[in-house]
Amino acid sequence: MSVSLSRFFIPGLLLAGLAFPVSASADGEVNLYSARQENLIKPLLDEFTQETGIRVNLVTARADALLQRLRSEGRNSPADVLITVDAGNLHSAKEAGVLQPISSEILTRDIPETYRDPQGYWVGLSQRARPIMYAKDRVDPSSLSSYEALTGEAWRGRICIRSSDNVYNQSMLASMIATQGEEATQNWANAFVKNFARPPVGGDRDQISAVAAGQCDIAIANTYYLALMLNSEDAAERTAAEKVGVFWPNQADRGVHVNISGAGVTAHARNKDNAIRLLEFLVSDQAQQWYAQANQEYPVKPGVSWSETLQGFGEYQADSVNMTLLGEYNAPAVRIMDRAGWR
Repeated sequence: MSVSLSRFFIPGLLLAGLAFPVSASADGEVNLYSARQENLIKPLLDEFTQETGIRVNLVTARADALLQRLRSEGRNSPADVLITVDAGNLHSAKEAGVLQPISSEILTRDIPETYRDPQGYWVGLSQRARPIMYAKDRVDPSSLSSYEALTGEAWRGRICIRSSDNVYNQSMLASMIATQGEEATQNWANAFVKNFARPPVGGDRDQISAVAAGQCDIAIANTYYLALMLNSEDAAERTAAEKVGVFWPNQADRGVHVNISGAGVTAHARNKDNAIRLLEFLVSDQAQQWYAQANQEYPVKPGVSWSETLQGFGEYQADSVNMTLLGEYNAPAVRIMDRAGWR
């Protein structure tokens, strides 16, 4: 397979909210519900169709909307595959009963155990790291060390981060619970919120832009947002991103927090075999390489090279917590954030 990055912007087959035609199982198609934006998945789907002859019918929407749709549709759902972001969302889909366990030698071989459900309900497709980002002109990276150290007086009024209703932050705290326990995580959150430069607002790009604009000195954000900004066609966005550096926290102990985008076969898939073939395709070397180059995410498959921008951020030690725990500890993570006053 040869994946051309020039094909990054391609019109979609179906827009969010449109329904698939409900029909009997068809050898030549697979129906996909995707929480990933169309331009971040469609080129790969086109390659899959070109290689296999299997047509992919695509519907995109927000992760929570797709989960609710699958619940409402039940046995009548036309969807064969669900792609979503964050291990917390994958866990929610599994708990809601909208996924089924599958067995695939290729997926077991190519995806590390940490990035797949032990019972086979979902697999990771790409990896994203959530390190500390800092203002290059105001912060000496030697003053940084770990997430835990961000509770110190030196960082009072200097931190930007998204709100507590963001699943990325919920999963970050869930990873802390898994490694340090609820009490230690609560103590950390109580002190951490006192160092916010402003009430949480906006997405990860907004936190990065705030650092560049001097509204805060450090932020916690996913690396692919910074990488996409550095490669943006918008000169102002590139300029802002160039003012921000990446620091890998906790390299002396548990490692930087990482998460995944992932997928599973739906509970009532009519085209199960084609669904598994699609998942296997998405972890091929070529597909993983495309994720790295076009989406600026880290491959889940070992040995696949990173993009030049990601390589520029440097090597890192990742947290080895199994992704399933991020979902299992989501509820206590949310309670901890609420008690800490993280809004």
